[in-house]
Amino acid sequence: MDFKFAKIIVFTPTTHADKVREALAQAGCGHIGNYDYCSFSSKGTGRFRGLTGANPFIGKAGQIESVEEERIETICPAENTDAAMAAIKKSHPYEEPAVDIYPLLNQGQI
Repeated sequence: MDFKFAKIIVFTPTTHADKVREALAQAGCGHIGNYDYCSFSSKGTGRFRGLTGANPFIGKAGQIESVEEERIETICPAENTDAAMAAIKKSHPYEEPAVDIYPLLNQGQI
């Protein structure tokens, strides 16, 4: 089944959440009916360890780190997912942002 919309989820440090949300909106995400800039966020703690060759934004390679992050969820037209990924890469501070893209079965107008 083809899909018209995708759910984009990205995890970012809380310090950069507004920048990432803005970039996603500028890439055509978050438009629902007569509203734009639509998203949902929840806060949590991200944990990671950079391996040899990594250049982490926070901490040092080889050490387990934790950081307060926001999970940002937004809707995106399927044809804009490449632009959304480019916007995330440009606005996100991490070398390897954690991003999930799920096809949505919503076929109505959004």
